[in-house]
Amino acid sequence: MSHRHTLRLAVLTAVAAGAMLVPAAAAVADDPTPSATEGKDGLTAKEKADADRKTKEREARKAQAAKDLPRGGVAAGEAPAEGNGSTALIGSATGALLLAGAGTVVLRRRSAGRRDG
Repeated sequence: MSHRHTLRLAVLTAVAAGAMLVPAAAAVADDPTPSATEGKDGLTAKEKADADRKTKEREARKAQAAKDLPRGGVAAGEAPAEGNGSTALIGSATGALLLAGAGTVVLRRRSAGRRDG
């Protein structure tokens, strides 16, 4: 295999890997989980007590909610996914084009091999 073909193979492999990773990266980047809250340093004793009370109330509500979990996404009141799915469509189209290009290269090499042989 010549250096030109090796370079072409490396570039095509990198493009194909990028085409598969972009939709996955977009899905991970859309994670709606909130970040952790910062510490409560510098609070007075009353503010600390209020914060502890609120934390205990929140934990009690979470425990109660965990007991009454509905089954399924619709029953849980899950919101429909935002966006129009263009990222997945672009990734699929890119994959199809890469597959078609690879098929074309294979067919051209086979036909050239038959003519030479």
